Amino acid sequence: MSEELNNEIKRRRTFAIISHPDAGKTTLTEKLLLFGGAIHVAGAVKSNKIKKTATSDWMEIEKQRGISVATSVMGFNYGDYKINILDTPGHQDFAEDTFRTLTAVDSVIIVVDVAKGVETQTRRLMEVCRMRNTPVIIFVNKLDREGRDPFDILDELEQELKINVRPLSWPINIGAKFKGVYNIFEQGLDLFTPSKQTISERVEIEDVNSPLVDELIGHSDAVKLREDLELIDGVYPEFNVEEYLNGEVAPVFFGSALNTFGVKELLDCFVKIAPYPKAIDAVERRVYPSEESFSGFVFKIHANMDPNHRSCIAFVKVCSGKFERNVNYRHVRSDKMMRFAAPTAFMAQKKNVVDEAYPGDIIGIPDTGNFKIGDTLTSGELLHFKGLPSFSPEMFKYIENADPMKAKQLDKGIRQLMDEGVAQMFTNSFNGRKIIGTVGQLQFEVIQYRLLHEYGAQCRWEPISLYKACWIESDDNNALEAFKKRKHQFMATDKDGRDVFLADSNYVLQMAQSDFPKIRFHFASEF
Repeated sequence: MSEELNNEIKRRRTFAIISHPDAGKTTLTEKLLLFGGAIHVAGAVKSNKIKKTATSDWMEIEKQRGISVATSVMGFNYGDYKINILDTPGHQDFAEDTFRTLTAVDSVIIVVDVAKGVETQTRRLMEVCRMRNTPVIIFVNKLDREGRDPFDILDELEQELKINVRPLSWPINIGAKFKGVYNIFEQGLDLFTPSKQTISERVEIEDVNSPLVDELIGHSDAVKLREDLELIDGVYPEFNVEEYLNGEVAPVFFGSALNTFGVKELLDCFVKIAPYPKAIDAVERRVYPSEESFSGFVFKIHANMDPNHRSCIAFVKVCSGKFERNVNYRHVRSDKMMRFAAPTAFMAQKKNVVDEAYPGDIIGIPDTGNFKIGDTLTSGELLHFKGLPSFSPEMFKYIENADPMKAKQLDKGIRQLMDEGVAQMFTNSFNGRKIIGTVGQLQFEVIQYRLLHEYGAQCRWEPISLYKACWIESDDNNALEAFKKRKHQFMATDKDGRDVFLADSNYVLQMAQSDFPKIRFHFASEF
């Protein structure tokens, strides 16, 4: 293994920021970029006075709604480290996008609102992290607003997320009386000055018992801080980096992302303890980042990053070796060699062409329809990376063309948006009508909006009453044919031409499963 490759791997930190909507995830992402010198002014996302919206929310519909609906990728250097952040949609209608993104990161930062605590969506995302033993750091946000007692929040995190926690910073008061945090990890006091643009002052303190503390935050707060710290040491074991890397304990930081407070402490500790890219399991074998030959997989496809050019971009996570521009790589599914003249790295919407990328990096490859989610690129070896499922949708509607002159645009738009994994399309074998299936109502609005604004096509939705779509297969061809004949008006195909059974109720599905024992029913596309 070359020295250069090893050094590049060790300085990479690739992580996702996840949370419930409105916990302040996009704001935190922005502030991290601010420290990385990647942006110079933070855009106040909610404020209408400032027309600059958040750097990571760049799709038109996101700016109008103030929510993130697509995963953004941002890379920047911080000191000796190269940091890659994936900002994920918190809205549950886009959970599938977030689940896939978690396959491409080495660790996760969870943002929790101090007033609301742990919410449903956070719980579900944590389950995915647990399945993969992904290391987690928790940032408790919005301390400058009234919220719950920090000890109560810690208890709730342990119970709800089923993980041990260890605070590495501690707040001095909360809400209107909030004075700052004591940094347990580096022993320093950070005093709070509310400001969205500047960074608050840091005072190094040898010992929390020094009279300087009383001077800075007042005697009664200093006494309470000492008591709290004593209690923390009594209740929580010492922080152990190994346990964090194994996903057994989550360090907790407190702060206010909007006021750029407590964010630098989080970032400084994160780059020191967070994992660099690790080995990944492929179907054939385990792939180590330090291998000389390149491999990577597509975990997301995004149409129209630039509305002026109708182009798709495939996001590729580099797993091993070094990716180089204009070198031939093997596209495993189609078994073709391809070379890429303009691979890009992202700073939200700003793209720069890159000549090389290392394990942990995310690169964008212009896609003219060659890629699907889960595709593998390698220097030549046959590898298939695992774990990029499409889930069975929960809501269905017929999609109809509202403007007969624009049928071609509509078809192209639907095809590109489906490749992106926004939703799934099934073609009904009985009447040939197209059905769109999603996990949430909001996706229908996003599809309609994007078809109109990006492809100039108008669609309208018509109701259809369906309970579940499931993929079917069987080793017995006669049984499969008999099933398709009996259920012919409930049969459809997905965009890859696989058989899908559309059950209109739970009862119908259960009956089908018991009447046709030779048929296997799948609720995720990866089987």
